[in-house]
Amino acid sequence: QVQLVESGGGLVQAGGSLRLSCAASGRTFSNYYMGWFRQTPGKEREFAAAISRGAYNTYYADSVKGRFTISRDNAKNTVYLQMNSLKPEDTAVYYCNAVQPGTRVAIWRDWGQGTQVTVSS
Repeated sequence: QVQLVESGGGLVQAGGSLRLSCAASGRTFSNYYMGWFRQTPGKEREFAAAISRGAYNTYYADSVKGRFTISRDNAKNTVYLQMNSLKPEDTAVYYCNAVQPGTRVAIWRDWGQGTQVTVSS
């Protein structure tokens, strides 16, 4: 059973930055593309960013491209999301999961508790 623990969220003013972390266990982390997703109340969870197994390739939703940077440390089984130039519309609960390569689809059934990001205007 995979376990995902997200952290690093908080309250920040528009234009500010946050760095999210997600520690994964229960799977061979380096075997998977990893991604970040986000969800706001009443809406479906949406893809934000993904990174290939060896971190050679990254993928972003248009809404975050140029502002967010995904990275990973396979030795620590951790994926990160550096979020800069934050906007109020980035307010959401952020989750990580493995991603099917070439898609924006999460693989693992289990999700972590997520980390809340709130951007004030």
